[in-house]
Amino acid sequence: MLTCLKRTLRLAVLLGAGALSLATAASAQGRPDKLVIGLLPGESAPTVMRQNEPLRAYLEKTLGLPVELQVGANYAATGEALRFGRLDIAYLGPVTYILQGRHATLEPFARPSHEQVGPTFQAVVIVPADSSARTLADLRGREVAFGDPASTSGTWVPRYMFAAAGLVSERDYTLRVLGAHDAVALAVANRRADAGGLSLPIYQRLLKEGKLDPAKVRVLAHSPAIPEYMWTFRQGLDPAVKETIRKAFVGLTDPEALGVFRAEAFIPAVDSDVDRVRLWIETITRDRPLAASIVR
Repeated sequence: MLTCLKRTLRLAVLLGAGALSLATAASAQGRPDKLVIGLLPGESAPTVMRQNEPLRAYLEKTLGLPVELQVGANYAATGEALRFGRLDIAYLGPVTYILQGRHATLEPFARPSHEQVGPTFQAVVIVPADSSARTLADLRGREVAFGDPASTSGTWVPRYMFAAAGLVSERDYTLRVLGAHDAVALAVANRRADAGGLSLPIYQRLLKEGKLDPAKVRVLAHSPAIPEYMWTFRQGLDPAVKETIRKAFVGLTDPEALGVFRAEAFIPAVDSDVDRVRLWIETITRDRPLAASIVR
């Protein structure tokens, strides 16, 4: 009888602890005890973490909360982690934001703005320096390297550039997925691909840091202006917390924290900022449906 009573009490304690844990989790869902930030793997995870450390330190000091950086295994993983509430905020490219926003209510709140060009950037298509190609049309029948399947400047905008030139992937050229911008640049430099699409700022930085030999590559084409990446809240984050985070970003003046984004400042962002990218996605998908792995 005593043994049975002990078991009953132990079970009650465990159930009580479980209920307390659930209540704590529910409370923390809106107002987190730490801020978990999601970043895209545009380059290797250690590189992305190192580049964003000044921002992490600034936010931790400004918000008075522990701040943790997480780099997704791929672009879809970061977007899904935000959609399912495993991240509090994430820095999403327009395409990743648009695709994940089809399944959850995501709220963009800030984006970087740059000297002269404002809150935009560009993609480029590069070729080996001695390539015979002079226009995108000259790449018909060639193999073209791209980054992550959900990357705006590493896949979608270059594909739009090819579509505008009358070339459709897998019909007019072979699409080769390499996952990251730096991998694309090196593949072209080492002649493992006939061309490659990637972010212009990353291409320029790779040249500046000596990671890419300027004698081995050249830019074949520049993209139209692309709306910048957006810092985005997960669904369900406490409104007061969101406002504090929003003010921290818009009020950021630390040159080191802004440096990785090449930004003069962060400015407010809204959903309609990426409408032109929605039109580009439609242009591409009219010729070739989205892969299931991209829209899951």
